[in-house]
Amino acid sequence: MKSKAHSSHSIISPARAAAFDILIRCERESSYASELLHSKTYNQLSLIDHSLTTELVMGVLRWRSVLDSQIAESSSQPIAKLDLEVLIALRIAAYQIRWLDRIPPRAAINESVELVKRARKRSAAPFVNAVLRKLAAKSACRPLSESSLTALSAEKVAASSSHPRWLVERWVQQYGLDLVRRICEYDQSVPVTAIRIRHPDAEETIKAEGIELAPGSLLSSARRVLRGDITKSTAFRAGLCVIQDEASQLVAALVGTGTNILDCCAAPGGKTAAIADRNSGAAIAALELHPHRARLLRKLLNTGPSPPGASIRNIQVIAADACNLPFAQAFDRILADVPCSGTGTLARNPEIKWRLMPEDLADLQRRQVAILCSAMAQVSERGRLIYSTCSLEREENEDVVEISLAKNQSFHVIDCRVRLGQLQENGELICKDIPSLTRGPYLRTLPGIQPCDGFFATILEKI
Repeated sequence: MKSKAHSSHSIISPARAAAFDILIRCERESSYASELLHSKTYNQLSLIDHSLTTELVMGVLRWRSVLDSQIAESSSQPIAKLDLEVLIALRIAAYQIRWLDRIPPRAAINESVELVKRARKRSAAPFVNAVLRKLAAKSACRPLSESSLTALSAEKVAASSSHPRWLVERWVQQYGLDLVRRICEYDQSVPVTAIRIRHPDAEETIKAEGIELAPGSLLSSARRVLRGDITKSTAFRAGLCVIQDEASQLVAALVGTGTNILDCCAAPGGKTAAIADRNSGAAIAALELHPHRARLLRKLLNTGPSPPGASIRNIQVIAADACNLPFAQAFDRILADVPCSGTGTLARNPEIKWRLMPEDLADLQRRQVAILCSAMAQVSERGRLIYSTCSLEREENEDVVEISLAKNQSFHVIDCRVRLGQLQENGELICKDIPSLTRGPYLRTLPGIQPCDGFFATILEKI
């Protein structure tokens, strides 16, 4: 990919041009950085350029508030008054200057000046140059060292770890300051890539191609990728393994086995595929609200690669609203992995923390209750319904379960420890400390406590 520079002698590197364009889209279109980074447009970048683009995009999103405070100290204008293009160019350079030792400050400054010109904000170029030179001259102070955060307040943890203060304060009320410090530290780190092994030959094939794997932390089917690009491997392309966070794999494992299964919020399809692999003979319905995502899901689940010897899947993909399920029949297993705030996935999706507002939680809860109540109406007698989110917020988790149980009293909560014990007995769950994965009768993984995303799940059984 070639960037468009406005002067013949100043060339912008493809990596910085791509990072700038992605960050603009994240702000203007509420796009997700991880999706853009893996889109066809940016997959054309060289391996080195793609790596730097990823570093810049995710670094800027993770450390946005810290970067803005550093820029503000060196700026003659308030941050709020800067054009978006100017602010993003400043953030990209500030991140390189303060975080990336291998990049000379002069290169970072010059290219951000050129990015502003490329964005047709030429008049701001001298301002950007001046701010960045001033910032580069100041001594670097990197936030978030473990020793410095041990006894801090919620306010200081939020500032040091570049999280919104309101979010950290509510987490502290729920989880306590020490756990929240560990959650915030994890959010600011690059999360390990986890895969789910779908075929016994997969691991040997992957290692033969020079990709280094380590055992999973929670599940025997999981591996952590320590080195190498798993997406370029033969095993990944042949469907012998899939990328899936371990907590997500564990939620799918809670569903267990059934003959008639519904995944009522199925896209992007990782949990549906895991359920299908476990239930090769079952009839499976996968629901997705948006038709274009349903088409992608259909392609992934029914025409995507499967391991040799796998049975033909019986998955029906339907575009419909989970609040009004279009089925006459009942299901013995239902997964309701509902749309949520995603606060358990901030290490992978750092843009969420800057978009989410406290008032959003009430709107999310209303939809979650509607989906869960709709799903409850489709469960067969003695059937089970697994409700899950990748949120750390009580409003989306325990509160939704309690509100829904009050509306439909023909269900009771099965203690997750029972199911986790079964998974441990049959060798699937390798984590020895089951209590660390639970909170009351619920599954509860916390980023930084477990090396995975933060998930909540409950098992509801129809009486």
